[in-house]
Amino acid sequence: MLSAPPQEPAAARCAGAGFVLVTGTIFVLSVALDLRTDPTGAGAQLAPGWGWPYAILGPLLAALATVILVRDPRQGFGWALAWLGCFWALDGLAQSWVRYAIGYDEALAGSNLALWFLNRAAAFLPVTIALLLLLFPTGRFLPGRWRVASWVATVVMVLATLVIVVAPAYNLPDVAAPGVDVNLGAIDLPEAVVDVALPLTAVASIAGLAVAMATVVVRFRRSHGLERDRMRWLLWSVVAMSGLVAVSFLALGTMGDLVIILLVTLPAAAMTVGIVDPSLVSIEELLGRTLVYGLLAAIIVGVDLLGLGLLATFLGDRLDQRQVVLLVILLTVLVYAPLRDWLSRWVRRLVLGSRADRYDAVSGLAATLETTDEGSEQLAAVARAVADAFRVPFVSVEVDRGGGERLVTTVGERPAQARVLPISYRGEEVGRLVLPVRGLRSRLSPEDEELLGDLVRQAAAAARSSRLADELQASRERLVLAREEERRRIRRDLHDGLGPALGGVVFQLESARLLLDREPDQAREQLAATSTLVQDVVADVRRLVHDLRPPALDDRGLVGALTQQAERMRATGLATTVLADDLGALPAAVEVAAYRIVGEALTNVTRHARASRCEVRLAVRDGGLVITVQDDGVGIDDDTESGVGLLSMRERAAELGGRTDVTCPPDGGTLVRATLPMEDR
Repeated sequence: MLSAPPQEPAAARCAGAGFVLVTGTIFVLSVALDLRTDPTGAGAQLAPGWGWPYAILGPLLAALATVILVRDPRQGFGWALAWLGCFWALDGLAQSWVRYAIGYDEALAGSNLALWFLNRAAAFLPVTIALLLLLFPTGRFLPGRWRVASWVATVVMVLATLVIVVAPAYNLPDVAAPGVDVNLGAIDLPEAVVDVALPLTAVASIAGLAVAMATVVVRFRRSHGLERDRMRWLLWSVVAMSGLVAVSFLALGTMGDLVIILLVTLPAAAMTVGIVDPSLVSIEELLGRTLVYGLLAAIIVGVDLLGLGLLATFLGDRLDQRQVVLLVILLTVLVYAPLRDWLSRWVRRLVLGSRADRYDAVSGLAATLETTDEGSEQLAAVARAVADAFRVPFVSVEVDRGGGERLVTTVGERPAQARVLPISYRGEEVGRLVLPVRGLRSRLSPEDEELLGDLVRQAAAAARSSRLADELQASRERLVLAREEERRRIRRDLHDGLGPALGGVVFQLESARLLLDREPDQAREQLAATSTLVQDVVADVRRLVHDLRPPALDDRGLVGALTQQAERMRATGLATTVLADDLGALPAAVEVAAYRIVGEALTNVTRHARASRCEVRLAVRDGGLVITVQDDGVGIDDDTESGVGLLSMRERAAELGGRTDVTCPPDGGTLVRATLPMEDR
């Protein structure tokens, strides 16, 4: 970074204001002189063009310098822009004075000095612009081979400028103005040598500026962090300058003056923003739009020239002026305007994708999703839609699946740096969208982020649909397996327990019948043993029935069955209470799940909580049964892993579409809260 001697902020502000005042005064003088100048006078022949377009660069550059110096008085580029503004202001004033002061009859004082400054000293102005491009923002040339190239470009431009300073002016108009010396300070060189040297100096200056602009591109690619943010602004100015240089070959008169003003002001403004606040606006968007509209302008100019050429070729002088005007209007309305509009949209889509047509991007993705199978194909459609809409080289859509699996769909090759955007559905992160970090098209404007949000919402729906489909299939498999396991258990119980027991009953009854006449006492003992066996069979049947559905639910209802459980807990020393609102009629599945969850929670309390009191509450809220089991025990450590009991409670709630949360309130104990939907009860 260029550094200036230490300055107090107030002094810097005063200095900046002084530069603005001085250059502004010079600009006013230049305008006043231009207004009083005879455009056909001798001075106007020696200095074609007004002086004020160059003088106005003085206050403009001084104002930019003041902005920098107010922010950082030690910033050398601020002082450089301030003095450069003075240089341009004096150049404009010199031109205005030459035009005003030199007449065919006489030349006012200072005319030769102004002419010398205008034709010779001002030749250093391109060198100053090139140096700013070469040194920004570090104040040093690029290292390596580009340092050599920078030094060569600087020396060549300085030498070329010195040639202009000392070469005689043979190309100026032959104006008879008394007392005017157009070759003040020049060396007597042959005209042939000057005719060869001057074109070479022009080539050297253009080549030097080209090297300086190329250096900006190289420095931007090598830079990082804040330096890269600053260089991004200067890179934008170089892109804009390239377009202006192309336009300058066609610009004449006032348009030519405007091009020069922009050529000088753009890099200075870019440096100012880069130093003061590189994040002022989205430079990527500005750079992208500059490229788009620059390319669009070039195409439109080409179409304009082609249209004019065709009209001139085919019409010639066969139509009068009125007919030509009418024909041009008709062609413009019917052909030319639609063609320009189509070209504009084509260029924008080519460079920036379909991000400008939000409706097309979103509706196209929606139509694709409707005709695409669920799962990976839908995610691939989302990835392609995002890649097409933003024309980014890489897009990856990642969706979490059950069991820790992840479904990944990728378009393009993953870059070294990528950013991850979460895909959320109803507050839950269901996946991620990965985009490249670097690249012109990867930078998103607020409008682009809104479009990306619309696309991501569809991606979230697709991801959620895919995930639910997997979970549904897994749930079906678990239901089938659970059903078959239950059938196997019941069959085993019936076959190995109840069946042989009933067979034994039949055998003992038959034996008792045979002994009844011969040995009645033994027959009575046999019947007593049979009665005991039958009681065991009845107990097995009750156990089997209880496993299918707790009988207490049918005998006492859910609240009564839980109260019965609570009474058993009191026998272990745990004071348990059950509180319930009017629950109404509950679905059987909800009753069983609630009974099992509360039972599991109470078991955990007695085993692990070391609690003295426990409270069970049941209430119907928002179409669901809400169950809370809270104790005053020691709670659960943060590093405790979920056991089978907690997993069982969560699975029983999840089977009905509900959820179970286990938390430790700040005032101690453990709180189990389960919500069981019962919308179809």
